[in-house]
Amino acid sequence: MFRAVREQIETIFREDPAAKSVVEIFLCYPGFHAILAHRLAHRLYRWRVPLVPRVISQISRFFTGIEIHPGATIGRRFFIDHGSGVVIGETTEIGDDVLLYQGVTLGGTGNERGKRHPTLGNNVVVGTGAKVLGNIKIGDNVKIGAGSVVVHAVPDHSTVVGVPGRVVRIRPEGGPLEHGRLPDPEGQAIDDLARRVAELEGALRQLISEHELEHHRKG
Repeated sequence: MFRAVREQIETIFREDPAAKSVVEIFLCYPGFHAILAHRLAHRLYRWRVPLVPRVISQISRFFTGIEIHPGATIGRRFFIDHGSGVVIGETTEIGDDVLLYQGVTLGGTGNERGKRHPTLGNNVVVGTGAKVLGNIKIGDNVKIGAGSVVVHAVPDHSTVVGVPGRVVRIRPEGGPLEHGRLPDPEGQAIDDLARRVAELEGALRQLISEHELEHHRKG
């Protein structure tokens, strides 16, 4: 347990340049509190202790604004940045070195039974407000842009944006999620459409001009 706490603190120092001291992390980081509470609740859940794991989860939610079902499986060096509004469902599986921003939902799509929440690989980053829904696999080194809604599996080394989420880039290796430089597939489609309309308008004007010239010659 002490090793897990130390590793969690080291992760926060690595991921958040605003972290200044261990005392500050203990007192002011709800994501830190939520993951420690979850480690305890998950252990009791696996031991099939009735009710207590859910009570711990609800108390943690009340104080942190982060809801993690005790059944969720979470790997090492997991970090929730800011954290308010994060929801992680019961059958979610999360690998190592995963980073979630505030407002992220790892949820289901209905009243399915069994495995109904996503599986995230290692070194995954999920941007602010993104939703990853259903029993889908998110590969290693995947970056999901803010506000995206992902309902289909995502291959390794991908960047996903949009509603619904689309793979817009596949990188040979991982890298930071650059929120301000993510491709915009909807905007690109609109630009392409506008360009095509302009081309058609130009062709139509030329056709009309040629027709008028031909009519003038015959007249």
